[in-house]
Amino acid sequence: MTTLQSDISEIKAPVLTAFNHLSNLNNWQALMPEQVSKWESTEPTCSFILAGMAHITMSIAERQSPSLLRLKSEGKSPFPFELQVKLTETGADTCTVQLFFEGDMNVMMRMMAEKPLGNFFNYLSHKMRGIH
Repeated sequence: MTTLQSDISEIKAPVLTAFNHLSNLNNWQALMPEQVSKWESTEPTCSFILAGMAHITMSIAERQSPSLLRLKSEGKSPFPFELQVKLTETGADTCTVQLFFEGDMNVMMRMMAEKPLGNFFNYLSHKMRGIH
């Protein structure tokens, strides 16, 4: 099992506002880097191609308002994975976010994907700062 965690980022919004925003995967398109193409989403699901990787599909598996979103891989993703988005209230109008990834990759896949995935999750975490 490969595990990764993103940097912790501060969001200048109430934790419930951030949670509600992130609970709709349509809103995630604005968080994606340029390397993402063929974005498709509904409120509970999204799919896209991350350059240098494969087609990724995920859906919301669990919501624990306002602190946790758990997303899981779906369909033709290259390996089974889970992504947790953890939000922590730090003040009336601020919170922090951190992403936790667990993926069932073989050794070769892990060597190829670990660094790009780590960079991808840090990018997402940093873009989440813009939620308001």
